Amino acid sequence: MKDNIDIFRIQTNNVAPQKGRVLIAEPFLPGDFFNRSVIFLVAYSNKGAVGFILNKKVDLAIHQVMPGFPEFEVDLCLGGPVATDSIYYIHKLGKKLPGSIHVMGNLFWGGDFDILKHQILSGLIQPSDIRFFVGYSGWDSGQLEREINEDSWLVTDVEEEAVMSDLQLESWAKFVKKAGRRYSVWEHFPENPAMN
Repeated sequence: MKDNIDIFRIQTNNVAPQKGRVLIAEPFLPGDFFNRSVIFLVAYSNKGAVGFILNKKVDLAIHQVMPGFPEFEVDLCLGGPVATDSIYYIHKLGKKLPGSIHVMGNLFWGGDFDILKHQILSGLIQPSDIRFFVGYSGWDSGQLEREINEDSWLVTDVEEEAVMSDLQLESWAKFVKKAGRRYSVWEHFPENPAMN
């Protein structure tokens, strides 16, 4: 029986968390927010971590959630359970958006919101340049490390294209597959084993 349980354990030599990497939820992680989620870390230090869930879309337009925001055909995702009354964004605009924080490669987080709206109205930003989130995922000092030690998260590297691509809830399995054969059993494991 122990061998069957071990197939769901995360190897202890997995990649360490840092900004620009993703957290892949283990198959049994409960809760509406984190179940089968893939989280992109935009900040990580000894004070804590911040990230956004990449694969949970909200069935609303951004101008419906943020009054006064220009109509813009772009997906809106649930970023996490913290500050769900606020909008956050990652993008490829770099210095074109003052106040942006570099995460990795050509990916940035945040920036001047008024300038962002002006650039969207002016047609200077394409939907493929930016991703929007309602809320964020956050961890206090030591909290994420404890969850990783409890095998709640698999940490892996990620390509910029994957972060900015059109991800669905089912994309969780694709990230698991890229993490290696060690985790292949996760891909096809039902969300609710009792329903199998």
